Amino acid sequence: MDTHSLLTPTAPRRRLRAGLPLLAVLCALAGAGAAQAQAPAAAPAAASKDDSAIVLVGKDGWLFPAWGSLSAVDMQAVDASTGLIAETKARLAARGVRLELLLLPDKVLFYEDRLPEGKVVSASVEKRYDSILGSLQKAGVDALDARKVLAGVRAGGTDVFYRSDQHWTQAAADATADALAARIKQAVPNLAGEPGTGTPLGKETRERRYGDLAELFLPPEQRAAVGRETFTVRRAAESQGLLDSGKAPVHVTGHSMVQAYFGFPQKLSNALDRPVTVNWKAGNVGPWIMLLEYLESDDFRTNPPQVLVWQMFEPVYGFGPQAQGQWDNASIMTPAQFTARVNKALGQ
Repeated sequence: MDTHSLLTPTAPRRRLRAGLPLLAVLCALAGAGAAQAQAPAAAPAAASKDDSAIVLVGKDGWLFPAWGSLSAVDMQAVDASTGLIAETKARLAARGVRLELLLLPDKVLFYEDRLPEGKVVSASVEKRYDSILGSLQKAGVDALDARKVLAGVRAGGTDVFYRSDQHWTQAAADATADALAARIKQAVPNLAGEPGTGTPLGKETRERRYGDLAELFLPPEQRAAVGRETFTVRRAAESQGLLDSGKAPVHVTGHSMVQAYFGFPQKLSNALDRPVTVNWKAGNVGPWIMLLEYLESDDFRTNPPQVLVWQMFEPVYGFGPQAQGQWDNASIMTPAQFTARVNKALGQ
């Protein structure tokens, strides 16, 4: 099944500043219904060979994306992706841009006990996140251990993923943003811009709705059985207005986990006390084309950031830019083509 065909009409890339009022952000995303049915964050075109369904219906109404393997880890593919990332980091550094790779962990690692009966996570998949970090470190790419951050939130009694949705909770996004901001401030103590230009955080509200995995992929009867759940949303602060165009020292590129609805860019901006820009796209486009869309944009050419946060997702990390049947056709390219486009965008 090509999950790209299941996206809402508002799925194309959105570029926004983290300082935008959240109400305006939600309207820009999808009108009245965008938040109710976000498309897959990084779903490939076919389910994992472990399962024939696009969604695993677990215990107590817990849902899991079925496009990540529960049994196998292809370390050769992992190392190939790492090689491309390391090359990109070096080329960005030559342009004075620091790369921060943000690898977000798989939902199943935190809720294995909620998987359907008979489904288990293999030892290699249990260690996959650490294996990827090890691959990165060996290649000279130091990255935040987001799994450790989320594990701390979970140990405190707060969920880090929604029950019927593939996305993280605001608590998880906030904790990750704080940890990443600390890394950025240590690595780049003199961020451009003026203090007081970060996003002020507004009050939290709660919305009762279906998660995206239930809304998009379950038949009505099964969706009703899973039920709605409560989503925490941070509204814009009353003092928050539209930002003027101008340079932001930090940019985030990724999929729908880093969109404003889940609070990550606002919290990162607030913690850094500087503006943060974002480009993201839902669906099976993959992280490679998302990075290129930003590097090839007028925004990057005219206002390159000091720090570029490149968000990836653990279950599909080994899917390189050439992953036929995983990314949509417009996103497919060979590793050599990816490197050539990075070099051209960076003037190298």
